[in-house]
Amino acid sequence: RRVHGGNIFISFTGMSSGPRVLVLGGAGFVGRNLVKYLVDNQLASFIRVVDKAMVAISFFSAAHQAAFESPIVQFVQADLARPAGVDKAFATPDGAKFDFVINLTTESKFGQEEEAYQKRVLDVATLCGPKAAQHGVSKFIEVSHAGVYEPKSKPSTEVSNLKPWALQAEYKLRAERFLASVPGLPLVILRPAIVYGPGDVNGITPRLICARVYVHLKEKMLFLWSKDLKINTVHVHDVSRAIWHACLNLPPSSVFNLADKGNTTQGSLNSQIEVIFGIKTGFQSMMVNAAASVALKLTAETVNDKHLQPWSELCQVRKTCYRMHLRKVDRAC
Repeated sequence: RRVHGGNIFISFTGMSSGPRVLVLGGAGFVGRNLVKYLVDNQLASFIRVVDKAMVAISFFSAAHQAAFESPIVQFVQADLARPAGVDKAFATPDGAKFDFVINLTTESKFGQEEEAYQKRVLDVATLCGPKAAQHGVSKFIEVSHAGVYEPKSKPSTEVSNLKPWALQAEYKLRAERFLASVPGLPLVILRPAIVYGPGDVNGITPRLICARVYVHLKEKMLFLWSKDLKINTVHVHDVSRAIWHACLNLPPSSVFNLADKGNTTQGSLNSQIEVIFGIKTGFQSMMVNAAASVALKLTAETVNDKHLQPWSELCQVRKTCYRMHLRKVDRAC
């Protein structure tokens, strides 16, 4: 361990034995993989997925779509930052309770306004935690963020100092602390490192898209900081298994970090990018790094200007570019 529809009720009557699971924020990257894992392995008798985003516009793969079409899966569209949406999420026609509630809601993008993290992280926890306790759930799994720890050279453990370095992690920590204060809530907290795998759009995938752009530009791909920067990772399939293990086996008040043993760095990841895409990679000068550290937002805008136009051209001119260059990465994931 070191440092991821319609409003139609389905009766539970007659379903096979097994836990009843409520997945909050389940149309996202981790959620769709978790649902597929539960369906493929026949681990639950009923799965309700609640999300503000509709499945039809969430860019599901065929495999994830098939999992959501399982007869034991019900999708409910609801805004979990509103009381009415939370009532809708927990309501059942026959009063049957959910055994496990898994909270995957988050704002996955960095650099958003603070109000976005307040609404999509803390407000959801503030409403859903007490509701889950009221319903007498057996376990409430809060999937948090490994960025809650104070940055340091050594791997963080579950008892390391907490000092979030980004608003995303700051609000996840606030949500953790609120949920821990809810009377009668059997809370387990999981803190995953960077999650990657099928459906990822925010973890490793942006680097891969940029790498494809550099194939097109015929330039060396330069990164900020250094080759020694840690990028600890964990595959989404492992996260799914860890969530289910937490549901069945971990006692309330447990806190666990989720990370693989790869000890990934920018340097080791760049080595893989070079092999996959046939490009050269490197790192910016100390002067550029120093300038970026005091103007990250401007730096991000500059980087976007460089990469988005070539990527758009690639998608328009070569419609097969994704299949040709990223299919290998998808298989590797």
